[in-house]
Amino acid sequence: MEVGLVRLVRCRRTLVLALLVSLWGGALLGGTGTALAQPAPPPNPSDDDLRRSREAVDARAGEVARLTATLAELDSRTDELQAALAAQRETAEAALVDLQTAQDAAAAAKTRAEAARIETQAATVAIDQARARLDEIVSTTYLRGLDAGPLGLLTEATSPEDLLARAEFTDLVARTQLQAQEGLERARVDKANADSSARAALEAAEEAEADAEAAKVVADRAVAAAQAAARAQAEQLAQVATQRAGVQRQLDAAQSADAGLRSQRQRFDDWQRRMAEERAARERAERDAAATRVSAAGGSSNLRGTAAVRRVIDRAMSQIGVQYVWGGGNGRGPSTGIPDAFGSPLNRVGFDCSGLMQYAFSGAGVSLPRVSRNQFHVGDKVPVSDIRPGDMIFYQNPGAPIHHVAMYVGNGKMIEAPYTGGNVRVVPMRTKGLLPQAARVL
Repeated sequence: MEVGLVRLVRCRRTLVLALLVSLWGGALLGGTGTALAQPAPPPNPSDDDLRRSREAVDARAGEVARLTATLAELDSRTDELQAALAAQRETAEAALVDLQTAQDAAAAAKTRAEAARIETQAATVAIDQARARLDEIVSTTYLRGLDAGPLGLLTEATSPEDLLARAEFTDLVARTQLQAQEGLERARVDKANADSSARAALEAAEEAEADAEAAKVVADRAVAAAQAAARAQAEQLAQVATQRAGVQRQLDAAQSADAGLRSQRQRFDDWQRRMAEERAARERAERDAAATRVSAAGGSSNLRGTAAVRRVIDRAMSQIGVQYVWGGGNGRGPSTGIPDAFGSPLNRVGFDCSGLMQYAFSGAGVSLPRVSRNQFHVGDKVPVSDIRPGDMIFYQNPGAPIHHVAMYVGNGKMIEAPYTGGNVRVVPMRTKGLLPQAARVL
């Protein structure tokens, strides 16, 4: 201990002496022409000085611990803000899905209405043709002066053969006229049916268009709410960032006050960086191994049991590191998402939480709905205490709908596409906001 103190005193004396010599030489080089007197050596610190210095260091160490805790609290607030934004965006995305469904229904109803209109036109033409044919038969019979009655046949026939021919011709005229009348009646019935179908189809189209308009209003409001939430979140994050910068400055000042603390922080930074590198290496290894297994398995999705679960987990793990994109991802892989000022312009490709689940489960032939709150209703419900790898777990804020989904992969960990600015990652399963039930699809 005494040897260390002696070394510390000598180092301080050397540092002060070098500083004074440097200042003195600088004054000479500055051209003042006045040589400063040789400074006296600094005093030898007493045991009390060393004790007070150690107390000051300990006090700064306590301040560093407090500031580090404050930074952790600010990080937690940032995650909460991201979760709130994710909830707003899930609501907007669900509204957009409803809008698309309503628009598709309106388009289909319009198509049916157009088909019914064409059928009505065709029925009208058939009536006109049938009426014209009947009129032609009646007119021909009148112009030719045919007497189709028994008396006419007997009085006008010139021979038995002529009587027989006249009877056959009269029968043909009667049958033709009857067919024309029946055709006219059928055409009228067809037109009445076509008119009824056309009216029903038109009413359905009008109702579907009204539903689409209502869905568009809901979607517009939901997207506007998501945009407003994004702006509010940006402002809050800016405030948090300002607070964090202030705390960081205080932390830097506390670290700079003592070389021992700087060394301690450096050792911690080295350890943290090493841990991050090892974690990144593990994630790359897990991702590459999963991608290799997915590639080796080929495109078959007729899997059951543990093989299907393994395929689903591997599909998700093969996307580790892919960026989060709001509205991104589907059963075929990452994709562009829903563009907005704060989230996902169309030149970004990636996954959001539900898109990652769609891609993972499509490898086992399972088609999931688009948003997390709808995915919750797929499969069987199991208590979170009984979850097993491959189960989907869900999160929601108090009094709000479900806004996030992840997949449990075992060993207390889950894989998720977290939020804008993050990437697909494997993390310990969070408990805050976790629903007590999970969805088991396989």
